[in-house]
Amino acid sequence: MTALAVRNLRKSFGGLLVTASVNLAVESGERRLIIGPNGAGKTTLFGLITGELRPDGGSITLFGQDITRVAGWRRPHLGMSRTYQIITLFPGETLLRNVTLSLLGLSPLRWNPVARLERQRGLIAHAREVLTRVGLDGLADRPVAQTSYGERRRVEIAMALAQNPKVLLLDEPFAGLSLEERRDVLRLVTTIPRDVTTVMIEHDMDVALDFAERITVLHLGEVVVEGTRSEVVADPRTRRIYLGE
Repeated sequence: MTALAVRNLRKSFGGLLVTASVNLAVESGERRLIIGPNGAGKTTLFGLITGELRPDGGSITLFGQDITRVAGWRRPHLGMSRTYQIITLFPGETLLRNVTLSLLGLSPLRWNPVARLERQRGLIAHAREVLTRVGLDGLADRPVAQTSYGERRRVEIAMALAQNPKVLLLDEPFAGLSLEERRDVLRLVTTIPRDVTTVMIEHDMDVALDFAERITVLHLGEVVVEGTRSEVVADPRTRRIYLGE
């Protein structure tokens, strides 16, 4: 079954065409890698899929349901979550509180201004479980400001996983990490269960090729190559985009 599909998706900012009739189909349980140089339109594509941007044309379906006009805040309720290229955490709050706050988006408690978060034992227990899953249980009560950049990346992934997504979108989870931190994050994302369809954006083709069954190369807002790792690496268009050959 197709988990996520975009058809003829288009987006312009003023006179600049950023997404040019993109077609993409990701099967349920698949691990898909989207690569491309800076300015290829990768993050814009994620913004369209998650509803943070409104497309100029085309459609988006999630497990067969057309969500093109569904508000962005509703899409997590349908089983979609994402991380961001630029880390968006509350630095003065603990790791546990950051993850717990992320759970409020799917909880009726977000509408209750008098509910005290520290009394929500179910949410807190769930948040601790997810931090354990990403190897940060020992740092749960530490403020984000006192953690490393790599640990913050893992917190963001924990926040996305805490929402029990069916489709998880990872926007350059290796950005800004040291080699050792990249290995830690790669180990983490490869342990995400197969019942979660995972789509990852990455700028550096060498970092995450082992992650995906299929790879999509985006360039100037268009899909130019798609296939298995060996097919994409062997395609002369890939070498031309990355090496200028």
